[in-house]
Amino acid sequence: MTTIDEIVENFALLDEWDDRYRYVIELGRTLSPLPDSGHVDANKVQGCASQVWLLTHVKPIGSSGPILTFEGDSDAHIVRGLIAILFALYSGKNAQDILATDALALFDRIGLRENLTPQRSNGLRSMVERIRTEAKAALTAVA
Repeated sequence: MTTIDEIVENFALLDEWDDRYRYVIELGRTLSPLPDSGHVDANKVQGCASQVWLLTHVKPIGSSGPILTFEGDSDAHIVRGLIAILFALYSGKNAQDILATDALALFDRIGLRENLTPQRSNGLRSMVERIRTEAKAALTAVA
């Protein structure tokens, strides 16, 4: 999996937005396929114009609290890429770090959010909020 630092560096190297969009789509192609059993309503992210599914796996006992990993999918190529970026940022991290990390600020810093349609931007916020909700739930479960 591509690290978030590599993604940020690669964005800095790409001057044209068409190239950046192609890169986002390529990142989406690196996601592991989500099994059919994951494409259920309980895993759907509400508030996305595209269909988005997110599965969260919690390892409750990490050295610094619960560790969360994610699987996901979308029926839109760009959105799959956004999911890949979010997973690079959040997957494999402990719940406290997830809650302390501002994904939207990262998307602003690399200039991606300003180039998303309003619907995609709303969907991105919905995905981030779902991940944050899962992190809060993981912390509550071990408290």
